[in-house]
Amino acid sequence: MRKEYTFRWLVFFVGLMIMGLGVALTVKGQRLGVGSWDVLHIGLFKNLGLSIGLWSIIVGIVIVVTSSIGLREIPRLGTFMNMIFIGLFIDFFNWVLPDPHTFPMQFIDFILGIVLMGIGGGLYLSANLGSGPRDSLMLLAVKKFGCSITVARTVMEVVVAIAGFLLGGPIGIGTVIMAFALGPIIQASLAYNKKIVDKWLSGMNVVSESFLGLTKEQ
Repeated sequence: MRKEYTFRWLVFFVGLMIMGLGVALTVKGQRLGVGSWDVLHIGLFKNLGLSIGLWSIIVGIVIVVTSSIGLREIPRLGTFMNMIFIGLFIDFFNWVLPDPHTFPMQFIDFILGIVLMGIGGGLYLSANLGSGPRDSLMLLAVKKFGCSITVARTVMEVVVAIAGFLLGGPIGIGTVIMAFALGPIIQASLAYNKKIVDKWLSGMNVVSESFLGLTKEQ
């Protein structure tokens, strides 16, 4: 059981790291635009300082507190880890990665960023240790207003993007591309990685049961 738990956390953190790298790459290629929430984070960064990753964490904290009160649920540990570490990974990779000075390089960074965000999102979700704070806000909207998840998510993304744009965040064709492309990539990544994770966990359980059987025989 302990090995299974450790394995899940390893998968979770690797997924967060890949997702943070993806976000950082889209920020590097922001001439095309970025995701709705990152429009807000960049807008806050331009107006109030700090860093993009730190604003991701601060906004996440506000969302978690609001959602917890509205849903009357205590967030899972994975939700807090998601909120904190994605922000840290965004700042780290923004610091490490070079700035692209040509449009083709920005385009490559942006497309690669979307793909990595989708892969990382599917990977961390496959660990089943808790979703991100923004998903909790979406569920709160569904519960309070009785709308569908699709409507809640769409309205939320539009409102956040507009707020970020008014603060000076970058909106472009890439924001639209990400809105339509990221979901399918995450879905495909989640389906694939869940099979891999379940296969590994099944193998661990077989080994553990075999070991316990040998121990009892002795």
